[in-house]
Order: sequence, then structure tokens, then C-alpha cells
Amino acid sequence: MASMRDIKRRKTGIQSTQQITKAMKLVSTVKLQRAKARAEQNKNYTMLMYDTIVSIINKSGYIDHPLMKPNGSNKKAVILITSNRGLAGGYNSNIIKLVTGSGWSTDETLVYAIGKKGRDGVRRKGFEIAFDSSDMIEEPIYADAMDLADDLLDKYSAGEIGEIYIAYTIFKNTVVHVPKLQKLLPLGKESTPTESVAGREGEETILPDAEQESAKRALMTYEPDSDEALSAIIPKYVTSLIYGALIEAVASENGARMQAMDSATDNAEKMISTLELQYNRARQGAITQELTEIIGGAEALS
Repeated sequence: MASMRDIKRRKTGIQSTQQITKAMKLVSTVKLQRAKARAEQNKNYTMLMYDTIVSIINKSGYIDHPLMKPNGSNKKAVILITSNRGLAGGYNSNIIKLVTGSGWSTDETLVYAIGKKGRDGVRRKGFEIAFDSSDMIEEPIYADAMDLADDLLDKYSAGEIGEIYIAYTIFKNTVVHVPKLQKLLPLGKESTPTESVAGREGEETILPDAEQESAKRALMTYEPDSDEALSAIIPKYVTSLIYGALIEAVASENGARMQAMDSATDNAEKMISTLELQYNRARQGAITQELTEIIGGAEALS
């Protein structure tokens, strides 16, 4: 049985840890409220942009646009969005597993890392880090998403990469966060309508028969031409999905950390209660031992 001194030291250490987890929980709660409001405000724009692209593709005939067909490259670019800090439960590991467990060859996969945890996690598995911007996740802005989208689109147009994906965490609510691997490019009827968007994973865009026939008769009209129109719309589509993913990821991170710190605080409280019981038993045993020794010494003198 541990001594009273050892139990007291351990109890003091756990109490100090509990104070830290309480403080981290409060900080995460405040950050979550701000990030949650921002994510909810941005979600409508992201969903409408997605619906616009789906509608255009459903109502378009054959379009020979470079961003809507494969370019022959086997390289895959993956935007991996994680956090810079840990203590968030399985938030980071769940996203990393989406990439490392995808079955993709490390030689043909380029990781665009946003967040130190994801960068370090996939690097240990042998993936190449083509881009590292850990500061971007601290305070996401639209301009950063636009710069990243422009860089990826330039490489896609040049044939340096053949597919673009994004791995992030969808923010459902305070306690539900869903890891998601989503394809951004190439666009096409065979892939885009079944792709999911933040808050709508697994949902397919399928027109009823009557609407499908109407869409076939009334094809999309482009002015001045489809190439110019899509060259303006698709970069905005990619940028909006990247920015939306960043906002969702920040909210999910703080929600996951708040839950993790809440659980850690509760566990610390249970450990402290157990140690208090052990300490009281050890103290009672020590007192009983002293009384026994005193009585035994008195009887020996009498």
C-alpha cells in the first residue's frame, strides 16, 4: 500500500492537472462559440456554390473544359486540414487516417498540409509534403484559400497533378464532428453530383424523371462561351470549398478539445476522490498502529 506522502503528492499533481484542463475547457468553449457562429454563417454560401456547380453540370451538354476532364496525370494533391495543437481527442488522428488509409501510393500523393499535427502524421508514413502552411488554420481568411486554390489550379492546368482532394472535419454540432475526404477536381457528371459538401455528406443530387427530361431539353446557355464562364466559376467553387473546410475544421477542433478537456476534468475528479479514500484509509491505519504501539509499551512497563 502506498504511503500517505506518496498519495498526497499524487493527489496534488492531479489537482494541478485538473486546474489546467478546466482552464483549457473554458478557453475552448469561448473559441467554439465564435467559430461555430462563423461556420454557420459561411455554410449557406458554400452550399449554394456547390448547388450552382451541380446544376450547371446537370444542365450542360458536352463541355471540353480542362477542369472538367482528366488531364492524364497520376499525381494526387490532398489538402490536409488538422490543428497545430493536440489534446483534442481523436480529432487529428481521424483525419490523418483518411489519408494514410486511403490506399494511395506515397509516390503519387502530394500533401498540402494545413496544421502541424497532420503534417507530422503523414510525413511519418512516408507522404511528401508539397506545401506547409500551419499558420493558416489559426485564423482562416478567404484570401489564403484563394491563393491555395489558384496554386492548385495552375498545377492542375499544367498537368503536374491529376486529382485534387480535401480532407477535413465537418462540424455538425458541438458534440458531432465528421471526418471527410472530398474530391474537388476534376469536375464531371460522373463525380460531382454525388460528392458531398459540409453538413450534407452522403447526399446525392438526383433529379426526378420529369425534371431530368426537362433539363435535357433546356440545356445551360453560356454567354459569351462555356470556357470563359467556367474559368470564372470553377476557381470560386474550389476557393469556397477550401475556405468552408477551414472554417468547419476550426469549429470542429475547438468542439473536440472542449469535449476532451471536459472528460479529462471529470476523470481527474474521480481519481482525486479515489486518492482521498486511500489517504484516509492509510491515515486511519497509521493512527491505529500508533495506538497499538503506545498500548503495547504501557503494558510492558506495568
